[in-house]
Amino acid sequence: MTGSPSALLSRPAPPSPPRTPAPAPGASRLGRRPAPVEAAAVAVGTALTALHASRLGHWLVDDAAITFAYARSIDEGYGPVQQQGAEAVEGYSNPSWLLLLVLGRRLGLFDSGTSVLGVADLVWYPKLLALACVAGMLLAVTWAARAVFRPRVVPVVTLLAGAAVAGNFSLVAWLFSGLENPLYALAATVLAALAARAAALGTLSTGRTAAAAGLLALLAALTRPDGAACAAVYPVAALLFLRRGQARRTLGNVCVALGAFAVPYASFLLWRHETFGRWVPNTAVAKAQGAPELAQLAHTSGLLAYTGWLLVLALAGCAGLVVGRPGRARRALVAALVPLTLLLFAYGILNQDWMGLYRFATPVWAVGALAGSFALVAAWEGEGWRGRGALAAVTAAAVALSVAGREEPDARFEASPTVPMCFVVQRYGETFNTYADRLGVDDGVLALPDLGGTLLTTRLTVLDTAGLTDRAIADALAARKPGRVRDHVLRRVRPAFVHTHGVWSGRIGLTPEALTAHGYVPLTLRGANGDWVRRDAMRDPGALGRVQAWAQDNAERLDGRQHLRGGASCGDVLRAGRTR
Repeated sequence: MTGSPSALLSRPAPPSPPRTPAPAPGASRLGRRPAPVEAAAVAVGTALTALHASRLGHWLVDDAAITFAYARSIDEGYGPVQQQGAEAVEGYSNPSWLLLLVLGRRLGLFDSGTSVLGVADLVWYPKLLALACVAGMLLAVTWAARAVFRPRVVPVVTLLAGAAVAGNFSLVAWLFSGLENPLYALAATVLAALAARAAALGTLSTGRTAAAAGLLALLAALTRPDGAACAAVYPVAALLFLRRGQARRTLGNVCVALGAFAVPYASFLLWRHETFGRWVPNTAVAKAQGAPELAQLAHTSGLLAYTGWLLVLALAGCAGLVVGRPGRARRALVAALVPLTLLLFAYGILNQDWMGLYRFATPVWAVGALAGSFALVAAWEGEGWRGRGALAAVTAAAVALSVAGREEPDARFEASPTVPMCFVVQRYGETFNTYADRLGVDDGVLALPDLGGTLLTTRLTVLDTAGLTDRAIADALAARKPGRVRDHVLRRVRPAFVHTHGVWSGRIGLTPEALTAHGYVPLTLRGANGDWVRRDAMRDPGALGRVQAWAQDNAERLDGRQHLRGGASCGDVLRAGRTR
């Protein structure tokens, strides 16, 4: 013995070995690759979406080709212009999507004049990007679901989300339209998944989560201007899950999220103003998007009607059941509802889109698929066999009614998709090139509102009478002075060719009477729709009668087949100078 018992008791106890903190529920599953069954669920959802998209064939909406033309100009060294020699005008509103197109062109994957299985790379490349974004969305759902549900339930959540994506023709059509919608949907879905997973695991208050949320919001804002609403996702979610004594830490993380978004976005805005002289895209000016009004939020009722009121009520009931039960599922669902609510608000305050089938609702549908699948599965998991039976019956009836209610608008869009790019290529790009050749117009300006396919194929200088790529016309439309558009076109620019287009041309004063008074003669004219040439621009006026006869036959043939050609191809190579 080296000491008395009292001395031994007075000695400090040896330090205990450090304890390793227990992992958060689900954390051990987050870093691994998807299990085979999870990967299969993602693949099935992606394949079903691709199958549904195939209903539209080669269709790309013509507005997408405006960005294609900018990608061509940038890659060929002309800068952000609609065509060589044009003024630098931001006639696009999707810089991150434009960047992907420029990258694809630089790598020879886009607009190179090649095809795969008879599909031109101008078509398959943006559609392949869309398919990759769909897979990414479903992977994000899987990633978030691992933090909430048992491993065997995760593939069910993914399959339900995949079915919701594939079964929503509004979502599918605009994902595969050639526009930026898939990248926007991906950014919004990953952000929602990040918020849901972090809330479930209790990691929402970490700097890493805050920074990631800010960067995802940045991607959304650089893909669509209304994506800036995503910058509020992290601050709102952090406030909802604020814990006592963590106010300072939460405020710091909110600053991290806002900084990750605001610093690069402010730099982009400065570059935009320096390059284009505007703080917003020229497209936003042309569309005269004013200050939002509360009454505009009523626009969201159209989305609820398209979804189906019974299905909306059923999912809302499931969400209510889940929110009423404490646990990871409640935290995840509440966090996922934050971006869904903000995106609904952003959709509501936008001016209504003329393109049909809820083009601007793409991120709402995508995040709704995540939140809806979470609510449905979590509600099912919390019920006994009687509750599950009732839930299955109500959900099946709601889905059946939803599908039936959407059948007519979906079929109408499929039969008559919004302004196909290939129709514009043939009706305007190739047709006006032919006019120019036959009438001896060596160069000149073509004024018309259908721009994308025209820019890819015309050898003429294009004047956009819709104002998307023209600063003067955009300013006149924003000031609600359409008479200034008429004066700009007919008195200042005096294009060699003008295409008039129904109500739109009448609204800006390009009427048959005004054109005739300024020295234009019709090549083809049906009501207010027509192709016009300036009399003194023709080097061979004697060919006018022959060209008018050809023009009438050509216009009737193409206009009559506009919607039938929505899914048809217009060739592998779209270059300036193509003729009919």
